[in-house]
Amino acid sequence: MNTLNDTPQKDISPSAGHQKPIRILHVTFNMGFGGTEQVIRQVATNLDKDRFECEIACIDGEIGAIGRAMEAENGTIIHFRQRRPGLDWKIIYWLRQLIKHRHFDIVHCHQYSPYTYGWFAHWGTGAKVVFTEHGRFHPDRYRKKARLINPLIAHTTHALVAISSATRDALVEYEYFPRKKIDVIYNGIAPLTVNPERRESLANELGIQPGEIVIGTVARLDPVKNQALILKATRALLDEGYPIRLLLVGDGPERRNLESLTKDLKLDEAVIFAGFQENPADFLSLMDIFLLPSFTEGTSMTLLEAMSLGIPTVATRVGGTPEIVAEDKTGILVESNDLSEFAIAIRTLLDHPGKKKRAEMGAKARFENKFSAKEMVKQYQFIYTVP
Repeated sequence: MNTLNDTPQKDISPSAGHQKPIRILHVTFNMGFGGTEQVIRQVATNLDKDRFECEIACIDGEIGAIGRAMEAENGTIIHFRQRRPGLDWKIIYWLRQLIKHRHFDIVHCHQYSPYTYGWFAHWGTGAKVVFTEHGRFHPDRYRKKARLINPLIAHTTHALVAISSATRDALVEYEYFPRKKIDVIYNGIAPLTVNPERRESLANELGIQPGEIVIGTVARLDPVKNQALILKATRALLDEGYPIRLLLVGDGPERRNLESLTKDLKLDEAVIFAGFQENPADFLSLMDIFLLPSFTEGTSMTLLEAMSLGIPTVATRVGGTPEIVAEDKTGILVESNDLSEFAIAIRTLLDHPGKKKRAEMGAKARFENKFSAKEMVKQYQFIYTVP
């Protein structure tokens, strides 16, 4: 475990160098695989290195796969410690010591629990606190304590950020944060690149035949993602004669139930469970249509990845998704858990090649204009430097 004593040393005192870079400590649960972790990675690796220095503190006792990759590839310093149940004051003390001894100017907290720890820890250190809310639970709920606490901590926070307007609305309604204090910064990623030879060999490995239409998704297999709706829509499309193959990339607690439903619907020959893939670009590139039937979403990183490859989307009109998918320009939005509407939307893109082609071009253009890592980082740089 990295501690104050065994962290790799370098001169980080205020007098180091001609102009002191702004030092940022990102506080999060861990750096495993997920949207929050990808955002932290993009911010930490794409900020101007002459002006900013980033380290990461994980409060759930592990670094995680993305964190280990950042250590190996970029030399990112990652501190970690396991918090105990309840409000762990030792974690607060640990963070406070990090902030003071490593001279951090910004404590950027990701998600509410890390925000609580970071906010308590920053007092008396001179550091500013930034909080980013990356998504909400489904269903959302009111918290009575938040009505008393959150307006206070918001007043003493340098910046509040939501990853979508829908997320901002939830912070206002359920967490009682002042709307005027919350900025919206959409998640951004570096565009995916695909190796054509690998793509072709992967199609052969998965048994995808020429002429077959591949629909699919990349997501944790979890009830909130509602992959069951995709299976039912696949059954309906096959019954109508469409040569469909369904590609499900990801793993999670719902896998066994989804495999059981696959058997019940007699879809064994049509569905590919690809499992978790660290680099999903080649799998995504096999898809003719990307599907996102979630019950709730903040800003889906895999949706952005699909858009970067010019793949049209059929998605549910929930959370931040309508702010990403431009209706009839990059894909089609449908109501949550509506099987008939979901299947019709897929069929519409398949039956109208011109419409599908326009959605492909629109998805790529919208990604480049609004959801690139470059645009996201530019906005965070402004927040870090504004007085």
